[in-house]
Amino acid sequence: MNLGLAGKTVVVTGAGQGQGSVEARLLVEQGCRVIAVDLDVQAPAELRGLEGPGELTYRKLDVTQQADWEQLAGQLAGETVHGLVNNAGITQRDRLAEVSIQQLHRVYEVNVAGALLGIQALRPLFARGSSIVNIGSVAGLSAHYPVAYTASKWALRGLGKVACMELGPAGIRVNSVHPGFIETPMTSGANPRFREATIAQTPLGRAGRSEEVANVVLFLLSERSSFVNGAEIPVDGGQTAHCGAQAISDALK
Repeated sequence: MNLGLAGKTVVVTGAGQGQGSVEARLLVEQGCRVIAVDLDVQAPAELRGLEGPGELTYRKLDVTQQADWEQLAGQLAGETVHGLVNNAGITQRDRLAEVSIQQLHRVYEVNVAGALLGIQALRPLFARGSSIVNIGSVAGLSAHYPVAYTASKWALRGLGKVACMELGPAGIRVNSVHPGFIETPMTSGANPRFREATIAQTPLGRAGRSEEVANVVLFLLSERSSFVNGAEIPVDGGQTAHCGAQAISDALK
């Protein structure tokens, strides 16, 4: 489907693997100029040899470093940035009694401050009609057990709501996507029991694919979603829809 994204410039963070790399690939296929950023010095294998009418430029960037963002904004000075996907994120699986303040701060630096710094740095380059998509998580919609990660994703929701309010008058939209259990390098290290339990609580009965998240992101970047602003869209197979009621329903069958 042609989403009308051809010729648009989109910055994608955390683009070196998983959902970020798939988003970058699909955007190139749509004809976008993609500025893909991640921590590696050289472009990761997932970003090499992408085919499509668009083009991809890779840059090393640490989302927690204001200087890195300022450098990117300087390199793009005079251009219009039509989209920003705040995809970079890390997890931390310690529970409430074990997590340290240092761990909490580190997750916040990447998952929350990284998104804020990106929005601040690129704000002068956005034009009316530009779109920001923050990648949250079902953890930000529920009481998920890894407390640092969950708290960061709830905080990202708050950041998105404020950005929506403040940038809306300039015609800049800000929306959030909340993936459920998606097959990515991040989730590949999860406890198998976690995977099984999560899928058991997902009405569709399976894990999601990165493409299924990326397709929603592309929709939000496009003019097809031109009046969608401040939205929070779960891409979770229905996991958060039942608010835990599925276990009760199953018990009564």
